Amino acid sequence: MYVVGVTGGIGSGKTTVTNLFQTHGIDVVDADVIARSIFQPGSDALLHVQERFGDRALLETGELNRAWLRERVFTHPEDKAWLNQLTHPLIREQILAALKQAQSPYVILSAPLLVENKLTALCDRVLVVDVTEAMQIERTRQRDDVSAQQVSAIMQAQASRIERLQAADDVLDNNGTPEALVEPVERLHRFYLQQVEQQLQLRDKPL
Repeated sequence: MYVVGVTGGIGSGKTTVTNLFQTHGIDVVDADVIARSIFQPGSDALLHVQERFGDRALLETGELNRAWLRERVFTHPEDKAWLNQLTHPLIREQILAALKQAQSPYVILSAPLLVENKLTALCDRVLVVDVTEAMQIERTRQRDDVSAQQVSAIMQAQASRIERLQAADDVLDNNGTPEALVEPVERLHRFYLQQVEQQLQLRDKPL
């Protein structure tokens, strides 16, 4: 399976981009969706979190209190390290399973921490959705109704813009409108189909 990793910092518009790829019939494996799914009520991951942090880590519904946990790990590095050790193997296992189940000519692996968590090793190409840091802050504040300080803290916990761009095979500028993404995504889609075809030809070429 030919895998295109899609990443970008918070507020970069990864979901808008991957939704456009889906309009071309491409399957998307979203690491964020998988990360949320492992904390379903009754799951082992949620039980471990409750054992470590107590009931304050849960909502009244029994679901994970994501806002509380997010704030906790940002201010307690040892808890962040513990949480990563718990979740990363589970997330990676489900990512691999989902990639294998994909039916489209190539599959998108969307992950905000693609570079940081070395998920680039699973990818044939890496597409970075790139915006300025000022745009990241503005969009995230509007979307999540949070302070600039909170957005900056999240950005500091992610790879820098330079680090992401260094890992990129392809870069998609998303400082404009969503409509401005349609044509470049279509162009990338055609390019990835060509890459898949070339890979198949090499694989089938007799020794």
